[in-house]
Amino acid sequence: MSNRKPEIAFQSDPETIENMKKNIKTLFTCQRCGYNTPKWMGRCPDCGEWDTFAEKVRDAVAPRESRISSDRPHPVPIDSINMDAEDRISTGIDEFDRVLGGGLVQGSLVLIGGDPGIGKSTLMLQALYGLSRGGRRVLYVSGEESIRQIRLRSQRLSTISSNLYVVSEVDLDAILMMVDTEKPDVLVIDSIQTMFNSDLTSAPGSVSQVRESAMRLMLMAKKSGIPTFLVGHVTKEGAIAGPRLLEHMVDTVLYFEGDRGHVFRILRAVKNRFGSTNEIGVFEMKEKGLDEVPNPSAVFLSERAHHAPGSIVTASMEGSRPILVELQALATSTNFGTPRRTILGLDHNRVALLVAVMEKRLGIHLMGHDIFMNVAGGVKVDEPAVDMGIISAIASSFLDKAVPEGTIALGEVGLTGEVRAIGQVETRVGEIRKMGFTRCLVPEGNLKRLPQIPDIEIKGIKNVEAAVEELF
Repeated sequence: MSNRKPEIAFQSDPETIENMKKNIKTLFTCQRCGYNTPKWMGRCPDCGEWDTFAEKVRDAVAPRESRISSDRPHPVPIDSINMDAEDRISTGIDEFDRVLGGGLVQGSLVLIGGDPGIGKSTLMLQALYGLSRGGRRVLYVSGEESIRQIRLRSQRLSTISSNLYVVSEVDLDAILMMVDTEKPDVLVIDSIQTMFNSDLTSAPGSVSQVRESAMRLMLMAKKSGIPTFLVGHVTKEGAIAGPRLLEHMVDTVLYFEGDRGHVFRILRAVKNRFGSTNEIGVFEMKEKGLDEVPNPSAVFLSERAHHAPGSIVTASMEGSRPILVELQALATSTNFGTPRRTILGLDHNRVALLVAVMEKRLGIHLMGHDIFMNVAGGVKVDEPAVDMGIISAIASSFLDKAVPEGTIALGEVGLTGEVRAIGQVETRVGEIRKMGFTRCLVPEGNLKRLPQIPDIEIKGIKNVEAAVEELF
């Protein structure tokens, strides 16, 4: 009798392989970019983020035949498209309309992001109230608050209107059915991360839920022509939570910025298919909501200390609007081997570059000094036209000499110490004169094209050495 054990036959036919594939029930999805993998990974190979993979059940997709409907759109010549003059819808908030490019466009999809508690829901309620006062029917859908909570906030903000409809709902199918029934003129979804699509098995806030919800809302907005606002949460890095695809799908992306320690809030457009991305809106947070700041320069300079070393005013362009801001610098000797460089509201690398230019071209030795810089009021300035303001503020603090009263310095500084021409200098100088300043240092390249402006002395500077001699 043979002692041989029976051999186990391994089947490798296609049917068995297909059954093995079907046994894979879960996927790991990157919550930042949507990359899928059958096993957990510490770092996403697509976007490079760490610890962003979450497990989800694989969505079953039923096979379907490819059918082309007879009512699908067909390509048409671009010159045959009828272009009627379409008026934009005003929200009743001038600063908000400015950032949107003049008002809401029919069928547009607008994404608004910001830190928790910064005032996104407050801004939406005030904008909807302004629209409802114009006779428009508006719908506010909240996935985070009950209708009683919305009513309490609306009562505090004095934004109660019979044309403002509110509902607490997270089911996207119910929301779309409600929109089809009520037919509002404007829709707000607060927030997109709380929306739930029953066709998907993943939890609300996941990449697939946010992507699918935004896609369905976009199709609804384009077909019906209803302008739709999506309120989005932000991550600890400051980016809107969810897949990056979300920002590509919408027409406009707005960021609501500000520091809780300051009362000012800035609404900034980073993407706008219907207007400029350089415009900003400035608001002041008060007990009864957000108030517009029509003249930000006067507000930012209202508490400026005069004759103080290390302080200078410069003009920054935000879209078509010039804004005067105060740059403050403090240069103190350090007791450590490596000096500190603490920069708030400015580009850290840009300041380091200008400090190197000052050491090389002006002979000011700053390697043994800590340098602290701040833009008063919590504003962020990132254009090269404020380079001369940065150098003037640091030199003023180092020399312990105040910049002459009523003087402003403008210009971009190169690595060889030259002061280069800047754009829109006439608009900047006009705002400087309006705010009561009497002397302005501008690049020599701009002086030739700058017309005579009364009540202000304009001096052309060629390099940083000439600028420091004029100031100190």
